[in-house]
Amino acid sequence: MILIFSAVLVICSLLLILLVLMHKGRGGGLSDMFGGGVSSSLGGSSVAERNLDRITVGIAVVWFVSVFALGLLLKVSN
Repeated sequence: MILIFSAVLVICSLLLILLVLMHKGRGGGLSDMFGGGVSSSLGGSSVAERNLDRITVGIAVVWFVSVFALGLLLKVSN
């Protein structure tokens, strides 16, 4: 069981890294330093951005649950 939750945790971690990097920069950070602040948004987020947000939140919830379950399993096993 610990192996399953460890594998889920690794997969979710890699997916979260990928999904966060796919998000559009909002400005005010390092993206402004490299010219990312020049582009203007066209008044709202697109359907793709909203779906990306939902997928990211869903994967983050799965990641949190797997961390919590893995912690409980490791505590019980000792």
